[in-house]
Amino acid sequence: MLRLHTSASGREITGVVAEVKGEQTVFTGDAVVVSCGAVNSSALLLRSANDKHPRGLANNSSGLVGRNLMKHVLGSLVGVSTLKANPSKFQKTMAINDFYWGEPGYEFPMGSIQLMGKTVIEGLRGYEDKYAPLTIEEVAKNSIDWWLTTEDLPEAKNQVRVEGDQRIIVDYTENNSEPFDRLTERWNGILKEIGCGCHIVPQMNYFTPKSGYFQTKMPMHSLGHQVGTCKFGEDPATSVLDLNCRAHDLDNLYVVDGSFFSFPAAQ
Repeated sequence: MLRLHTSASGREITGVVAEVKGEQTVFTGDAVVVSCGAVNSSALLLRSANDKHPRGLANNSSGLVGRNLMKHVLGSLVGVSTLKANPSKFQKTMAINDFYWGEPGYEFPMGSIQLMGKTVIEGLRGYEDKYAPLTIEEVAKNSIDWWLTTEDLPEAKNQVRVEGDQRIIVDYTENNSEPFDRLTERWNGILKEIGCGCHIVPQMNYFTPKSGYFQTKMPMHSLGHQVGTCKFGEDPATSVLDLNCRAHDLDNLYVVDGSFFSFPAAQ
């Protein structure tokens, strides 16, 4: 979709402009549902600005379209067992939410831990120096791979913006890093206790040395779990959508994807 057209009153969507086989086509309907993902849904609304909606569709009452982008703080730990090989082909079979409730002396949610798909040697070739003194054969044979997820927090300055019809700008600064770091250190300590944490190695080439082990955080271009850019609520002054995900400012526009979340879960 390229943009949305409204009626003269600005209260209804009257046309959906899309490019089909290189040509622009306008679709119409009684109700319009936007479901492009939190980044692209908000970008579509912002690109559709007109005289009645100068800041973008659904943006006049609150000014929040595109704001409060959240994506989770994500990372992985690849532990290498010192005890035995791990023959699993795909090991994503367990999740641990105990630390979602914090821990003694720290009352805030730290996030969740789950197994992720098994490291295979084909994905390690070319990165031998990253795993020394282990060989990539040892890593592939003995690895137990973990995925860590910590909640992002809503901040209005984290936002999606547009320039013209083509360019989307994601203006984002990570927050809530302390719980993620605590969760990483805590899980690393537990892995060491069970003979699987003596070597914490980077996944591919994204890594940051920290406290004697490698912590892998997903870079910004892996923008997954995106939510928050058209949050719902009862007050048009503080939300974009109502509790049925219909835009406060338009009678027949719904946004039905992660955009409506006002806060993400840790999963």
